[in-house]
Amino acid sequence: MMEYKPTIEDVAKLAKVSIATVSRVINNQGGVRKVTEDRIVNAINELGYIRSAVARSMKRKETHTIGIIVPDIKNPFFPLVVSGIEQKARELGYYTILSSTNESPIVEEEIVKIFIERGVDGVIITTANETGDHIKLLQDQGIPIVAVDRAIKKFDVDTVLVDNVNGSYQAVQHLILQGHKRIAIICGPQQTTPGLERFLGYKKALEDYNIPFDESLVIQGDFMEGSGYSGAHELYDSENRPTAIFSSNNLMTIGCIKGLIDLDWKLGDEVSFIGFDDVEIATFIKPRLSVVSRPMMTIGEIAVQLLYERMNMKGELPKREYLLSPELKIRESCQVKIKI
Repeated sequence: MMEYKPTIEDVAKLAKVSIATVSRVINNQGGVRKVTEDRIVNAINELGYIRSAVARSMKRKETHTIGIIVPDIKNPFFPLVVSGIEQKARELGYYTILSSTNESPIVEEEIVKIFIERGVDGVIITTANETGDHIKLLQDQGIPIVAVDRAIKKFDVDTVLVDNVNGSYQAVQHLILQGHKRIAIICGPQQTTPGLERFLGYKKALEDYNIPFDESLVIQGDFMEGSGYSGAHELYDSENRPTAIFSSNNLMTIGCIKGLIDLDWKLGDEVSFIGFDDVEIATFIKPRLSVVSRPMMTIGEIAVQLLYERMNMKGELPKREYLLSPELKIRESCQVKIKI
């Protein structure tokens, strides 16, 4: 059963005033007696109208709290980004609240409403829904937002991204220069910024080196470990196996490596490998994994600095976007050259 959400009509009915009077109070238009305004605020709180966000915004006070929303806290990328956020936030006198959505836009919207209710001063978000209207709830309350890792396409917010296209291009280019022509990719979701851009970098490298694009070498993953594991099996069972694999994120990398081990598909010998993002196992397993590494702590620190400036701005600030450069780290997983 769908959850009922209180309306402005419900607030007006409970407070025994007109809808127009409620609207004047919500929009800070004045002209309403203090006793009536208090009755409307109490009705808003009692009904949970927009999770009490409107009532709180009318007399908004700083809480020195920053809300952080990530899609998957199990992803090794995000704890390091969050560490950068928390360290910088403490330096600036702010505390943080962290929530994970498990890539669910529905959960993300609920978290946004809870953060509004808690009165956070700003939000740093890696969204599970880059076109989600729930972002407007934050903007309507005057809460500044910084997007990290994934752009928010529908609204103007400050953004911190990594050059995914270039990072992916470098990885595939290196494999090409090693003599590989059958290079597979395990993609992330194409509706996300990193998923799409890393696929575009892969295709651009093939195009620049006149290697035909082969759809059979493209595995559509979901940034989760399971899709990396099943992707390895799918590629192993293919009619013409690839000689190299590029994995588009760290969890899919972990899954893919587990798959290679289970299949006894010899990493660095029978198949070369590069993953996007450094992972803890990268230097522990043999051969060590080659990766595209991102400055994760720096991403978090920059996000907080942008948010701090936005929360404490004097006058209007233009939309700002930081695009950081990744680093290709070559290790033994792709040292073997193919004879041309």
